[in-house]
Amino acid sequence: MAFTDTLVVFLVSLLIGGLGIHVGSLLVTGESDYGSAVVTALLGAIVWGLVATLFGAIPLLGPALVLLSYLFVIRVRTSASWLEAGGIALVAWVASLGVLYVLAATGWTSFGAVGVPGV
Repeated sequence: MAFTDTLVVFLVSLLIGGLGIHVGSLLVTGESDYGSAVVTALLGAIVWGLVATLFGAIPLLGPALVLLSYLFVIRVRTSASWLEAGGIALVAWVASLGVLYVLAATGWTSFGAVGVPGV
């Protein structure tokens, strides 16, 4: 049962992260596809984790590389500029936080979304 619970939490978190990226992309670029946003969230989480593991401990440079790698994934997957990718990431963070707040307040889940760092 623990594996099933973990899988459900992962999938729900991934869908919320994808929703955040979808909303961010719609607001910043005016176009988005939810399926593509979910894939972007998954790839962003993988790249974030790998770069953080390899370089995250380097003072100043490590966190900057981690953030740039996450923005790079968004930039490539959405054909956005660097500035637009930053805007998408910011809106994704705020949107995911809002959804998670409502879900946590109603007792459905705790805070955490796959593919949106810091949420």
